[in-house]
Amino acid sequence: MPLVKIFAQLSCTDMERSTLWFTRLFGRSPDTNPMAGLNEWHHTDNAGFQLVENEHDARHGCMTLTVDDITSELRRLHAVGIETGETSTGDIATIAQMRDPDGNVIVLAEPSK
Repeated sequence: MPLVKIFAQLSCTDMERSTLWFTRLFGRSPDTNPMAGLNEWHHTDNAGFQLVENEHDARHGCMTLTVDDITSELRRLHAVGIETGETSTGDIATIAQMRDPDGNVIVLAEPSK
């Protein structure tokens, strides 16, 4: 299956509240609102994130975001009011976890060099 594009998706119970949180996480507003109950952030030509208002599936998701410099990102996130857990370093990455307003898990990861 050759992929052309991939979107990570998480569900939320309150689109306005969650959009504000993810705007702080990504450092910018959504790129599109293609339909009611759906906001999208396009991060590259081939990858993005979809936030879907879906009370039934909210609270059960997990998403990993890979970054080049986790220390700088954690500093930026704390400055905009996003709390994160302690960092943990393993053989292949350093990670920190956080939860969105619905309790979905967001993992920030920096690959080991």
